[in-house]
Amino acid sequence: MNGNGMNTIELTLGIDIGGTNTKFGLVDKSGKVYLRESLNTEADKPAELLFNRIFKKLATAQKQLPGNISIKGVGIGAPNANYYTGTIESPPNLSWQSVDLIKLVRRHLELPVSVTNDANAAALGEMKFGNARNFKHFIEITLGTGVGSGIVVNGEILYGHDGFAGEMGHVIIERNGRQCGCGRRGCLETYASATGITRTMEEILSSSAENSLLRNLPESELTSKKIYEAALDKDPLALQAFETTGKYLGLGIADAIHYFSPEAIILFGGLAAAGELIFEPVRRYTEANLMSFFRNKVKIIPSGLPAGDAAILGASALIWHEIS
Repeated sequence: MNGNGMNTIELTLGIDIGGTNTKFGLVDKSGKVYLRESLNTEADKPAELLFNRIFKKLATAQKQLPGNISIKGVGIGAPNANYYTGTIESPPNLSWQSVDLIKLVRRHLELPVSVTNDANAAALGEMKFGNARNFKHFIEITLGTGVGSGIVVNGEILYGHDGFAGEMGHVIIERNGRQCGCGRRGCLETYASATGITRTMEEILSSSAENSLLRNLPESELTSKKIYEAALDKDPLALQAFETTGKYLGLGIADAIHYFSPEAIILFGGLAAAGELIFEPVRRYTEANLMSFFRNKVKIIPSGLPAGDAAILGASALIWHEIS
């Protein structure tokens, strides 16, 4: 790969596998992205086909890059991915049962490979390239279709004994509350995710007769984005939905602070883009539910990772963290 006598550019390959799309890119130590690509995951087909397509596309794309690049390792973020075993175990949005990701990569590249779930990858990306560069104790909470969390203690991700630590989305926040996809009831994920705020909005609309911009929307068109837009227009019921969501998230965060005493909580993903509409109630309910000596100590801030590249940067940070 090396040109004659040119300085080698060291990069890692970051791969983020999602239920719909898979993104990958080449990233240097400082977080500069040299290549970004995405493709349809085709989650109903075997995992090896996805990896064949990734490496085929990578080979083509690499021809556009300088000749002096050297790939040092591969980091993968994926749902239900286990850092210890390098496998994905029955991921919710993929038809794969148990897949050995390291083995699949090694068919294409003989390099160090490291694997973790998307929330842990986001936390590592935050620590290397984002708003957690100065923190050794923080929790990254990902607010997407679900709620995930990456917990960092002493500058290292907390994996637990089996690789599955950090399931804040499945802390029960409301006894016998909403049915969750995990089979239990009242999980934080059912209240604080994009799907959660939509469920909250439906409940508010059906229990109140007050006017709302959202009242005449067909149910299939009610999304967290529409709720956000209505709240920006000061729609009272949409604002109430954010208030309720902030309350549940604040309760969950207050509990996490009591366990981990972090310097910061970083909110990442879909709902965090609503800015103060979500941050203000989250901060208020978090503080209201803390023991006195934890109050006003923990920052609750947005992610500093650029939205489009966050997933690639997270996966890449994972392998940089391992190699260095």
